[in-house]
Amino acid sequence: MAQQFHDRRDAGEALAARLARLNLPDPVALALPRGGVPVAAAIGQRLNAPLDMIFVRKIGVPMNPEFAAAAFVDLGAGEIVTNPGALSLPGVTQEYLEAEAARARAEIDRRRGLYFPAGFESPSLAGKSAIVVDDGIATGASMRAALLALRRAAPARIVVAVPVAPSDFVARLAREVDDVVCLQSLDDFGAVGAFYNDFRQLSDEDVVAIMREHVRPSSPAPQPRR
Repeated sequence: MAQQFHDRRDAGEALAARLARLNLPDPVALALPRGGVPVAAAIGQRLNAPLDMIFVRKIGVPMNPEFAAAAFVDLGAGEIVTNPGALSLPGVTQEYLEAEAARARAEIDRRRGLYFPAGFESPSLAGKSAIVVDDGIATGASMRAALLALRRAAPARIVVAVPVAPSDFVARLAREVDDVVCLQSLDDFGAVGAFYNDFRQLSDEDVVAIMREHVRPSSPAPQPRR
């Protein structure tokens, strides 16, 4: 029988207990917002790890925006992560991707400025244990885009931590990262929200409240990660 989590915080605490057994050196909790933020906050609190975010914005095909051609990923310095064969799709050109990436960057800049306190400085990931956190995985597109960008930040270890995910995707991830901590991986996987009693959509205000509780400014002015 599938385990039910009360809410994202509850799932994060359960994940944190599992992650603590790994004794990860220099951990950093990286949330995929918005849903991954309360999960990662619980992990960061338990592991005494800094809390940061990886922003991912899907870039859809012009005539079918729900079909992803690429993603814009921001780890402090944004980049386009293109899906295989994307440039052969109708209407998808390099110019189109760059224009959509500019729109994605504007929204990410808005969120980054809103979510983080003034003076926040993203922790360096070089040589650290990077824990990428979401509230669950359905298709895995955002997670894979985040991981592609994360590797360029040169962490010593990459760990994916999610409460629930399809078993086939967990198996693929296990071949691509150092560790996968998933509390429930099922063959017959439905919606992520089915595993939660409270899976309400989080607002910007919810994220701001969590970040104010768990993040403190570390310098006079915000500095992007290098």
